[in-house]
Amino acid sequence: MSEVTVNQLASDVGIPVDRLLKQLNDAGVAKQSPEDVITEQEKITLLNHLRRSHGKAEKKPAEGAKKVTLKRRTTTELKVPAGGGRATRATRAAPKTVAVEVRRKRVIKKEPEQTESERERALREAQEAERALEEQRRKREEMAAMEEARRKALEEKRRQEEEERKRAEQAKLEAEQRAAEEAKRQETESAAPAEVAAKPAEEVKKPKRMRAAPSRETEPARGKRGSGRRRELHVATDKRGKRVKGKRARHVADEDQQHGFQKPVERKTLTIEVPETITVGDLAQRMAVKASEVIKTLMGMGMMVTINQPLDQETAMLVVEEMGHKAVEEKVKDAEEEVLAAVEEELQQGELVPRAPVVTIMGHVDHGKTSLLDYIRKSRVAAGEAGGITQHIGAYHVNTDHGMITFLDTPGHAAFSAMRARGAKATDIIVLVVAADDGVMPQTKEAIQHARAAGVPLVVAINKMDKPEANPDRVMQELVAEEVVPEEWGGDTQFIPVSAHTGQGVEDLLEAILLQADILELKTVAEGPAKGIIIESSLDKGRGPVATVLVQSGTLKQGDPIVSGTEYGRVRAMFDENGQKTREAGPSIPVQVLGLSGAPHAGDDLVVVSDERKAREVAELRRERQREGRLAEQKAAKLDQMFSRMAEGEVAYVNLIIKADVQGSVEALKESLQKIETDEAKVKIVAAGVGGINESDANLALTSGAAIIGFNVRADATARRVIEENGIDLRYYSIIYEVIDDVKKAVAGLLKPEVREEIIGLAEVREVFRSSKLGAIAGCIVV
Repeated sequence: MSEVTVNQLASDVGIPVDRLLKQLNDAGVAKQSPEDVITEQEKITLLNHLRRSHGKAEKKPAEGAKKVTLKRRTTTELKVPAGGGRATRATRAAPKTVAVEVRRKRVIKKEPEQTESERERALREAQEAERALEEQRRKREEMAAMEEARRKALEEKRRQEEEERKRAEQAKLEAEQRAAEEAKRQETESAAPAEVAAKPAEEVKKPKRMRAAPSRETEPARGKRGSGRRRELHVATDKRGKRVKGKRARHVADEDQQHGFQKPVERKTLTIEVPETITVGDLAQRMAVKASEVIKTLMGMGMMVTINQPLDQETAMLVVEEMGHKAVEEKVKDAEEEVLAAVEEELQQGELVPRAPVVTIMGHVDHGKTSLLDYIRKSRVAAGEAGGITQHIGAYHVNTDHGMITFLDTPGHAAFSAMRARGAKATDIIVLVVAADDGVMPQTKEAIQHARAAGVPLVVAINKMDKPEANPDRVMQELVAEEVVPEEWGGDTQFIPVSAHTGQGVEDLLEAILLQADILELKTVAEGPAKGIIIESSLDKGRGPVATVLVQSGTLKQGDPIVSGTEYGRVRAMFDENGQKTREAGPSIPVQVLGLSGAPHAGDDLVVVSDERKAREVAELRRERQREGRLAEQKAAKLDQMFSRMAEGEVAYVNLIIKADVQGSVEALKESLQKIETDEAKVKIVAAGVGGINESDANLALTSGAAIIGFNVRADATARRVIEENGIDLRYYSIIYEVIDDVKKAVAGLLKPEVREEIIGLAEVREVFRSSKLGAIAGCIVV
């Protein structure tokens, strides 16, 4: 046996000595230095270790025959025909015989004997496989049981539904049968008196056998002539008295024994869904009545209509209730509701955070509302207003020492009641300013009514306390008469004496406002799509439509697609009340928004939508509804106007075209001027809008013979040329008092002189004398 050292073996194998020493130690052969001797047995041990580590099975020395090779040989003969050619049948050679030998070889190997560890491993694997199979079988049984239970539940549910359906069908069938029997009985009862009354006396007195004759003749006669003819089944009652072929007795109705009264029927009350506009014919169809009945009801209500005339929702609901049915508004799922529902859902998921209170300052004209706010803001707002009175709503947010407050300043003049109502709608707290030297005035009472209608708490500020004639006790007594009771007298309203001139009580007023806000616990969602209300809107010559928006929830950002009323667009730019550009506005912050397609109406809601396409769809849908409603109102008013003109006779009209700087001023002017009317003269507003006076306004005034009123706006060069060439009456105003006074004078100028007899004395004629020069002379005595 040859022996080599570790160093020699490493050189023969071609690996480093250190690696070989490590492999020897891993194989269990203890070698420490390169000079150690390795035997053949140690080499075999190292080789087996390396094979095991590399995944190769260890070769064991041969122990007898490991395999048996079986060889099998089979010889068969195959006859092959001779080669082809053109040989004749006689000369053709016989077929050849070829020997074919098939050899098969099969090797049978002897399975190696398993060691004890392998047998244990095999047994363990078999047990694990059996357990896995058992687990799979158990799971299959559980799933089968669950499926069976589900199937049984479905069958039970299906069976119950089938039973419910059968019961419903049976109940419906019974109800139909009862209704048919009831209808038949009512028809019989109603027809019986007429038949009995029309029957001749001799026919009633006929013998019984004559009455029974038709029943015998109607029986089929078998074997007789004509028995195979076609017979009519279910003969109606109106055909039973017809003359038939052959000699037969006249049929006498057998309803003679029935009573001649009719059971009263209960009137059905239907629930009618009424859309925004509906024609008379469609409304009649929904109520299951004739259109003539609906027209008759409308005529009774004072409306002359046709079958195809559209009715607005309010009128249609009145007609439905007049005819004894219940009317409800039809709810149509449209794009507007989907968009608003999506915005509401997104806002509801947000977190509620505290917000600043929105405070509206209300009161009578010249009671110091804007001056009080001016002192709080440390600015000069009142000086910028024409005539020293507020012409439209001003929205400001003020950072005080006690926190941020958003103020809305509303006009106090009577013509601006719509603005004050709009301010009360958008506010949390109302500060009612009352002058201590003037007391409660008409607009003060109106502000109290707006606050009560909106459910908004009041804080009373008694202003002008620096004047010597100030009398706060009288103001408190007058407010108590309007059911506004101060806390000192047992009420729930805070009364704060202030002076906008000296600043007296202003800090107390701010503390009272914030105290009231803490009681209300004002919270809203700050993150998400913004919702707000249009405080005011105008048409700027350089910037286009400008809307003043008070954000109520969410955050309004530059670039958001928005929709407000019938206008839509994208927020191109935003400015605060100081004219500074801003990129976003949170809750209770007023901002001016640029980018709408037109000037929206003040009081409309503003909503941020997902994209501009949806905003356009909602705006167009609202515009279409508005147009349909206006068309329905115009059609309904035509006949009424005709009859009213016939009753009034000839009426003179003062035609006006109103153009103002903001939408609120347009509404105030229209409302005030339309109230100026008499029996002989009325004011007719031909057109009203926001923005400067342009050429189309001048042409419209020329066509309609109207005067143009410009309220804080001017006419452009083209419009001025048309106005000067045609002599159109154009007047500029900046104070609403002057507009109302001038229009009143114009209406008074159209009135005819009134001749009125006024008796100043009585005399009795005693004698009449004739004179050739003077005519008849009456001799009188004063009585």
